[in-house]
Amino acid sequence: MAPTAEDGEPSVRQAAPAATTPPGRPPLADAVAPGGRMPRWLPRAMVLALALIAAFQLGSWAFHQLTSLLINILIAFFLALAVEPAVSRMAARGIRRGLATFLVFFGLTIVIAGFVTLLGSMLAGQIIKMIEGFPEYLDSLINWINQTFHTELKRVDIQEGLLHSDWLRKYVQNSAAGVLDVSAQVLGGLFQLLTVGLFSFYFAADGPRLRRALCSVLPPARQAEVLRAWEIAVAKTGGYLYSRGLMALISGVAHYILLEVMGVPYAPVLGVWVGLVSQFIPTIGTYLAGALPMLIAFTVDPWYAVWVLGFVVIYQQFENYMLQPKLTSKTVDIHPAVAFGSVIAGTALLGAVGALIAIPAVATLQAFLGAYVKRYAVTDDPRVHGHRSRTPSGPGPLTRARRLWAARRPGGREGA
Repeated sequence: MAPTAEDGEPSVRQAAPAATTPPGRPPLADAVAPGGRMPRWLPRAMVLALALIAAFQLGSWAFHQLTSLLINILIAFFLALAVEPAVSRMAARGIRRGLATFLVFFGLTIVIAGFVTLLGSMLAGQIIKMIEGFPEYLDSLINWINQTFHTELKRVDIQEGLLHSDWLRKYVQNSAAGVLDVSAQVLGGLFQLLTVGLFSFYFAADGPRLRRALCSVLPPARQAEVLRAWEIAVAKTGGYLYSRGLMALISGVAHYILLEVMGVPYAPVLGVWVGLVSQFIPTIGTYLAGALPMLIAFTVDPWYAVWVLGFVVIYQQFENYMLQPKLTSKTVDIHPAVAFGSVIAGTALLGAVGALIAIPAVATLQAFLGAYVKRYAVTDDPRVHGHRSRTPSGPGPLTRARRLWAARRPGGREGA
């Protein structure tokens, strides 16, 4: 007789099939708490995930806030590498390293300040000369327009139109509002210059102490590698500065000859200006270097400014595609294509600073990695030199066609 429930109805409950767990998965009792409650590990996992996200956001915010400081430190480090040979020579002769570093930076400061002062006085004199001679330039321009286009323009009408124009009024208002922005940018630039100078001084003066502190946390084998990388960085940075100095000399001499032939005043100073600014200020250095000679040449003859512009453009192309790759490959010992690509990559990553330090950084990395790459002897194969292989490859198509025709001829035999 079938079993019945308490109310007398037959029971329809059957034995439930046994739960099977796929291989490699934990039992359901371990994944789900008894009674359908939340597992104990889930709140901790959620808190850990939120903590990681918060730490990532905080680190990203801090990195963006400190980007300018990190770039300044990077510039200071490469500047310290550049003056390292001079400081080391003076220290080897018995001068204390701090005093030697101070003397090197003091000499650089005197040279830069003297050059800037000379250029400032020259530029101020030329601007005053242009302002005094502006009415004459305007009269000559108006006469040329009247003769060419048969007009009747007058200088008085043009001056009154400019003084009462809305464009001049808006320009004066915008210039007055932008004085504070320019002042803030100048103060910010001076602060960055001071920051770079202080860090570079400390890096150069405390170079041995910095290397000792870095090596103290590394095993002896790693210490030798770090010291070798430091030595390579000093050599490559010095080679890069040597190549830049040589290109500055060539550029300065070329522009000096042009300006001297045309009779432009201050030709020697302008040649030095073009050479230094175009080589040591990346990205916009060429435009800044060419603007001043054009401005001064314009005071002599407006057509001279056009000739200077054409010469600057042509010489820049010659320097970019012929002179710079050759000198860089010899002094820094990297391929011209690698040097060109490193400048583009550095500009994309760090802007003007990246363009300036890209070549010595890539040269240092290439030289350091080259010591640990295993190399093998190259086989004497013509294909290595770009020649085709001389191995026999069978008869050509003309020979095969001739043999086939001879085989089909009456009395011919195949393979003749």
